[in-house]
Amino acid sequence: MQAHKDKYEGLPQDELGITIRSNDNPFPTANVEEKRLQPRRLSSYFIVLIESGSITYNLDLHDITLTDGQLLFAMPNQIFIPPAKTEDLKYFKVLFDENTLALLPQQFSFLVNPLNVPVIALDSAAKERVVKVFGILNQLIYVDKGETDTEIILAYLNSLLSELNSAYFKNKEAVNILNTNLSKFVEFKLVVETHLTEQPSINTIAEKLSLSTNSLYRIVKEYAGTSPKDYFINRLMEEAQRRLRYSSISVKELAYELGFSDPDYFSRLFKKSTGKSASECQPKQDLSGK
Repeated sequence: MQAHKDKYEGLPQDELGITIRSNDNPFPTANVEEKRLQPRRLSSYFIVLIESGSITYNLDLHDITLTDGQLLFAMPNQIFIPPAKTEDLKYFKVLFDENTLALLPQQFSFLVNPLNVPVIALDSAAKERVVKVFGILNQLIYVDKGETDTEIILAYLNSLLSELNSAYFKNKEAVNILNTNLSKFVEFKLVVETHLTEQPSINTIAEKLSLSTNSLYRIVKEYAGTSPKDYFINRLMEEAQRRLRYSSISVKELAYELGFSDPDYFSRLFKKSTGKSASECQPKQDLSGK
């Protein structure tokens, strides 16, 4: 534990990459609120719990409606469009960056969404615990700002993510969070995210994971319902749509950014994968916010 403590020993609270928002701690001004409602590429992990009420978010161009006891989580680089808050909504939100996550003493498989379900439904007991932890974090970060040891804040963040990790995998009969196949699928997703624009071959990815290509195929098929190659292509095309829709980049420039040496091939692949031409996705808004 000492090695872990050394990571954040002496780190001031205001240098932690973590933010809490709630009914008691909303965005401070109308200008900030207006900017918040614009589409943006997330630079941090984002989690919102609906304590009561209902609201609809848009994540990667998909509408997701949350009600009492439901929680949405999103990862860095996803395109996120929050709605205006409704009057009867009670909520907690937390945002934290990769550096903050690295300070925690364990990893949380749910954050890479291996089951492709970005919503967690909490039972009444879990909801009560999670609301309490959110409330404590809100107190530590917002009310007692600068007066609490970083170690305490990280301990409660770790507790919150532990609750959510357990709830994410709960009642999935075929899934065990310690299951070797699931662990390998999580590793596969991380390799895809880390090396996306390098476009490594499936053989190379399998070697990185110490798997045969056949074993990798079975694992990805089990959890994603598709082959490793198709998963990688789908992820590339998802990233292409994000960048086209929310930037002024040209199709040719994007092709090179994503690791394609032939822009024409990229355009054909995009059309085949999405059913529309890349130019149809250009650009509606300039995405520069964080």
